[in-house]
Amino acid sequence: VPSDPAARARMRARIIGSTAEETTWIFYRLNIYGFAGGSLIPFFTMNHLSVNQWKPMAADQFATRTFECGVYCRFDTDEPLEYWDNPITGERRKVWQFLGGPFNVTIGADGIATRGAELAPKTLRMEALGGMVVVPTAASMLRPNLIDPAKWPKLYSGPKVYWESQATYAATQDQAFDESLAAADSFCHFQNMGSWHPWLGMGAAEGRTYGNSHGAKLRSLDGIPLAARRTLEQYTPQIFDTASWTKPRMDIPEYLANPQP
Repeated sequence: VPSDPAARARMRARIIGSTAEETTWIFYRLNIYGFAGGSLIPFFTMNHLSVNQWKPMAADQFATRTFECGVYCRFDTDEPLEYWDNPITGERRKVWQFLGGPFNVTIGADGIATRGAELAPKTLRMEALGGMVVVPTAASMLRPNLIDPAKWPKLYSGPKVYWESQATYAATQDQAFDESLAAADSFCHFQNMGSWHPWLGMGAAEGRTYGNSHGAKLRSLDGIPLAARRTLEQYTPQIFDTASWTKPRMDIPEYLANPQP
C-alpha cells in the first residue's frame, strides 16, 4: 500500500466509499443467528442498506454522513417478517425494523473517526492480497444496560450490553491504486456479535446474536436486488428520502419508548 499518508488516505476512502463529493450505497445480506452455547441457531436475514454522502475535506481526509436501515426477513429469503417465532423461548414477537443515523465518519491516512454512533471502528492493517487490496476495521462496545429488569424482565439481557463488529472492504489492485478513480467497486463484509436486542424478548436466556454479511458498494439504488428493494420500500421508506431525514434515529432507545413487554 502507499507509503505516502495522503495517498494511503485516498486509497482507504476509494475502497470504503469515495474521494469525491458524491453518494455511494452499500447493500448487505446479513444472516443473523442465535448463539446460546452450542451450534448457531438461524434466526432471520436482514436486508441492510447504507446511504453514504461523501465529501473531501482535505488531501488526506474524507468525510461521510451515513444513514442505515434494515428489514428482517425469514432466514435466507426476501420474505419480510412482521412477527417472529423465537426458537429459544417459543414466544411470538412483533418485529422491530432497523433505522439508524445519520452519523458522521472521517477517514484519514491511518485512522477512522466516528461521531454520532454507538460503535467507533478502528483501522486494522490495510494490505494487498491476491490481486486485491483489503481494508479491515474492528469495533467493540461495552456499556451498562439501562433497561430496568423489574419493569421489563423479558427485555433485560443482563447488567452489561456488549457489541463486537468487524468489517472488511476489498477492491482489485487496479482500481485501488487508480488515482483517477474516485470510488472503487468493492466487496463489503461485516460480522458482529452482540447482546440480545430487547425486541427479541430473551429475558435471562444465556447467549448473544451473531451476524455474518456479504455485500457490495453500489453506484446507484438500481443495484439493489429487486425483491430486497421492495422490502426496504415497504418497511423503511425513510432511507429513500434522506433529505427529509433530519432527526437522528437510535434503534434501541426508540424501541424502548414503546416496547412489546
